[in-house]
Amino acid sequence: MLSHGIMPPLMFLGMICFMVIGFPVAFSLAAVGLFFGVIGIFTGHFDWQLLQALPLRMHGIVSNELLLAIPFFTFMGAILERCGLAEDLLEGTGQLFGPLPGGLAVAVILVGAILGAITGTVAASVIAMGVIALPVMMRYGYDMKLTTGVIAASGTITQLIPPSLVLVVLADQLGKSVGDMYLGAIGPSLLQVGIFLLYISFVAITKPQSMPPIPVAERVPMGWPLIGRVLWGMVPSIVLIFLVLGTIFMGLATPTEAGALGAVGAVVLAAMHKRLTWDLVRQGMASTMTLTSMVVFILIGSTVFSLVFQGMDGGRWIEHMLVGLPGGQVGFLIFVNIFVFFLAFFLDFFEIAFIVIPLLAPVAAKLGIDLIWFGVLLCVNMQTSFMHPPFGFALFYLRGIAPPEVKSSDIYLGAIPWVLMQVILVIIVIWWPGSVTYWLNSGPIVDPSTIKIDIPTITQPAPAFEFK
Repeated sequence: MLSHGIMPPLMFLGMICFMVIGFPVAFSLAAVGLFFGVIGIFTGHFDWQLLQALPLRMHGIVSNELLLAIPFFTFMGAILERCGLAEDLLEGTGQLFGPLPGGLAVAVILVGAILGAITGTVAASVIAMGVIALPVMMRYGYDMKLTTGVIAASGTITQLIPPSLVLVVLADQLGKSVGDMYLGAIGPSLLQVGIFLLYISFVAITKPQSMPPIPVAERVPMGWPLIGRVLWGMVPSIVLIFLVLGTIFMGLATPTEAGALGAVGAVVLAAMHKRLTWDLVRQGMASTMTLTSMVVFILIGSTVFSLVFQGMDGGRWIEHMLVGLPGGQVGFLIFVNIFVFFLAFFLDFFEIAFIVIPLLAPVAAKLGIDLIWFGVLLCVNMQTSFMHPPFGFALFYLRGIAPPEVKSSDIYLGAIPWVLMQVILVIIVIWWPGSVTYWLNSGPIVDPSTIKIDIPTITQPAPAFEFK
């Protein structure tokens, strides 16, 4: 008979084997969970009565109001991808910085960050930036590897900048507030944009020929027409960002309600740009349905796997393996981030969040690690899942919309410096927790010992009549 301790690692190995084969993740997780559940029942390693909790857990998934934010933000991003907002932003910002070497690359990063704050989806940002910026940068003679790298990186910022879908999922898996996750991600997202801009500035100084300025003949004269064009792109975006994020931070709306506001705002912006059509809405609804269905099926598969895995004492196995690592908290964080980094070569962020995070969170909590900081740190790390050659989804999106003269080797090689910059941010967040916690601690601090609650004494009124 198999020993009790060997079943969890066998389950984990079986899951990895299915994924390497390429079988759909949601069905792989459910199949592995049920298969080992049956084996465990017959070998006495798993109590069959635990399976009675499975319908309730599935009902809890589909009735989770927090996860409603995912279709709302996805629909918002799908609409904004096609409504012309990105074109206005990039055209105005590109002309603003265009006279400088690397000005277009700076504009791409800044516009990518703004789009990230109003779309929440990497696919929408990468596709929009690729369609708009790639032909322009090619026409002006930008180095091809730099061009593809900066466009892909500008889209992956979306994963870290609120209202990122990754932060919504991580908050749900960690049992933390989405608003706190958003606040914690502000510092790292600003740092990431700063690191990217510093790299562009360095390349512009050392190799200006790789990112030339816009030719004089194609520049728009500085003045009101140009500034007005930038404002036309910026002001609606700022309003929409406030609707989505401001209402959450101010406590006026839940993430789901803010997502609904954002979806309505996206439709309004599309109408402002005179591009609101039934075909646009239909395309947005189709992409929203596809992504939401994928998330729900992965969640159902992961809850089957998790139920059996925990029933096999898999949580204890993970805890025993990770708590005993040398170095305490730092050793645990280094191991986990290296593990997630390499896991991101094969899995996307949804799969990592639903499979790995529930196993790591209890260990992190036992080691005294702040789970908001831990979640934001993993979110920074999982940015790389979109940029990893050869399986990064941002690279796939860019390959899909790039013209034939753009080589796949340029896309893959161009991504490497930006992946390294994302790894640098992981190191910064590990060694400087204040980059996350500062925004969480910026509110008023209340000493519980100073709170005094006076409960008035209630005297019962005398009865009007006395019965004898």
